[in-house]
Amino acid sequence: MSITVEEKNRLMKEYATKEGDTGSPEVQVAILTSRITTLTEHFKTHKKDNHSRRGLLKLVAQRRKLLDYLKSNDEGRYQKLIASLGIRR
Repeated sequence: MSITVEEKNRLMKEYATKEGDTGSPEVQVAILTSRITTLTEHFKTHKKDNHSRRGLLKLVAQRRKLLDYLKSNDEGRYQKLIASLGIRR
């Protein structure tokens, strides 16, 4: 249920703010969004997997905190990120 190394590297290259960037909010939110999407697909076939559902809720909360941080510090980067990821708010 996790993302592959190739997918993670692709997301890091796509959303990095500079070369070798792995910790910026954009990269972290992109990786979390990919993991959330993967888990959402998992729940379409495993409806009673409540242990993983708790993990999904934790991922969503972590992404929300990062997005709130980004919005409070740089509104432009926030708007650009949610538009590129297709996150509604």
